[in-house]
Amino acid sequence: MNQDTLKQEAINIIDQNHVGVLSTMQENKPYARYMMFFHDEQQLYSVTNKETHKVEEIKNNPNVNVLLGYDENKTQYIELQGRATIVDDKELKKKYWDEQLVPWLNGPDDPEYCLLQITPEHVELVQGNHEKTIM
Repeated sequence: MNQDTLKQEAINIIDQNHVGVLSTMQENKPYARYMMFFHDEQQLYSVTNKETHKVEEIKNNPNVNVLLGYDENKTQYIELQGRATIVDDKELKKKYWDEQLVPWLNGPDDPEYCLLQITPEHVELVQGNHEKTIM
């Protein structure tokens, strides 16, 4: 597969699997949690509350790891390493709002609502026991 095909396959995985695992560092130890992810083909976005531990962890260490796409019926997923920033852009918050987030936030205008913007630095497409570097 060429790089464009690999990149498109990774985008397809993200489009089909919005829930994945975000790992951050907490007191020099990894901490992982399930999150909902969206993308603009350049960056990943995830919705969170400004008061969560992950926001503080990212402020202290912006390096993150994301796993997206694996389930019992498929053998492929992506592993992404990147840098996260906290984003409070009103237009982006409206764009990535999803009603499934209501248990945690009161809507796109909730003052505690922010986005994690993840800029990929290294992405691998894993298919069975084969790993292919996308970037």
